[in-house]
Amino acid sequence: MTVRSVILFTGHIVDRPGRTPPRFPPSAVPAAAARIADALASLDAGPSDLALTQGAAGGDLLFVEAAQARGVPVQLLQPFDEPRFLAESVLPHGEAWLARYAAARARLGADHPVLAAPAVLGDLAAGDDAYERCNRWLLATALAQHGAALSLIALWDGAGGDGPGGTAHLVRTVGEQAGRVIVIAPQSL
Repeated sequence: MTVRSVILFTGHIVDRPGRTPPRFPPSAVPAAAARIADALASLDAGPSDLALTQGAAGGDLLFVEAAQARGVPVQLLQPFDEPRFLAESVLPHGEAWLARYAAARARLGADHPVLAAPAVLGDLAAGDDAYERCNRWLLATALAQHGAALSLIALWDGAGGDGPGGTAHLVRTVGEQAGRVIVIAPQSL
């Protein structure tokens, strides 16, 4: 199947209780879900497109749910094997997010299994960051769809991340590739 456009997503994980200062509080989740769905609608996303993200609790899973609701095939590319990814990026945010992940994963279909960077790309090189490598992998996967338009939806406060390879890194990298970037600022929700 020829892919019309590739839509990447990057964004903040939902805040753990007590995060100071708050960045993406749980109270903003419904508004973020609506804004992500609106962004996909503005791109006229549908079955001839491809959605790429990691699948973390928060923005990633909201994007996956919205993409699946529009019939967009979703591919999850993760920096670690799935059990470690779940332990680090989903489960700390609660059982409800784990249930959402499981439901979204069940809808992926056989053509788009969850892929883990160590299994596909090999061991992480000394000095490389797993999340930064995953961002590069997401972008390379998008660019491998020759002729497909490239868009990035980012749930991002505009600040640097908690470490390397975060949202700011992917926003900058996609911008350098002349892709369309749609930023949803959590503080606007």
